[in-house]
Amino acid sequence: MILFLSFFVVLISESSLLAAGEKAGWQADWTKTVETANREGQVNIYYWGSPYVLEAGAFQQKFPRIKVVITSGLGGQLQQRILSERRAGKFLADVHIDGASNFYPNMFRAGAMDPIRSVLVLPEVADESRWWRGRHKYIDAEEKYVFAFTANPNYGTIAYHTKLVDLKELNSYWDFLRPKWKGKIEARDISVAGGGSAPMRFFYYNSELGPAFIMRLFGEMDATLFRDTRQAVDWLASGKFAICFFCPGAETARQQGLPVDSLKKPLKEGAGLSGQVGYIGLLNRPPHPNAAKVFINWFLSREGQISFQKEQAKAGSARDSLRVDIPKDYIPPEDRRPEGAKTIELDHPDMLDMEPVRNLFREAIAKSAKPR
Repeated sequence: MILFLSFFVVLISESSLLAAGEKAGWQADWTKTVETANREGQVNIYYWGSPYVLEAGAFQQKFPRIKVVITSGLGGQLQQRILSERRAGKFLADVHIDGASNFYPNMFRAGAMDPIRSVLVLPEVADESRWWRGRHKYIDAEEKYVFAFTANPNYGTIAYHTKLVDLKELNSYWDFLRPKWKGKIEARDISVAGGGSAPMRFFYYNSELGPAFIMRLFGEMDATLFRDTRQAVDWLASGKFAICFFCPGAETARQQGLPVDSLKKPLKEGAGLSGQVGYIGLLNRPPHPNAAKVFINWFLSREGQISFQKEQAKAGSARDSLRVDIPKDYIPPEDRRPEGAKTIELDHPDMLDMEPVRNLFREAIAKSAKPR
């Protein structure tokens, strides 16, 4: 018995020492990283969205010696800017936050990324049990380059005029093809990079919709195309159009009291799941590698994701973090991942190439009787 107890005590002691060693290992790494990041003095983040969301101060308060420098713009513009800079021998970006279709295949295939998985050192970030479905989610096939940190339901990014459309009439996406809506639909021109890629992929890869739905929507309904989303929302609010596909600005217009709203209910064919601007990557050859590492770990931490959710909600665009150990008070129920509804994860690597979708879109527009 004495021998057994002695052996048991030795085992416990060895386990405790091992755990302490592992703890000391990551803490030593983290302390050294923060010290070096403080000397680097800043982190350059290229972000598709309002810079205020990242400049709200939570990171700056915790790491006052690391200045956050935000370059913001539309995803396609930022992607072109980063790649143009790199072709000119200027490696200015440390961290990139963008939409899936810009990251992959474009940024990833351009060889511009370093594995982000290798810099996740904080235990609360590396612990996959704290994330949705008990795993980290990546959108690259190798599962180490582009990290997904949000996933919201996507119902088509469709806005409508509240006095011209009775939401009770819409139970299926095929209902948008009724004759009464012919000539009353506007849609963003998705032949160019920008918003609308996630809902178009939802239509394209949904077995109950597919290419047939896209061909009829853009080939038969006399849809008017736009590229200026502000103008599109103005048209919708004035009643010039009743329905607007790929209209993200409708939320702000509704808050301003205009008669517009967004479709945010599962229809018969289900919903897509998309991170929208919810993907983060580490650029290779970053000018501030340690500051980038600090920012990425903080941003994906519990504190960072709570701050991000809160500030996004203030900006009028709720994001449902894939962390499951944080409150969702700032996420309206309709913007949370739906329970029980059919869903398609749209950021799967096999679904991110927009070229076949855009080619089908162009084919449908070419068949449309409406002059362009």
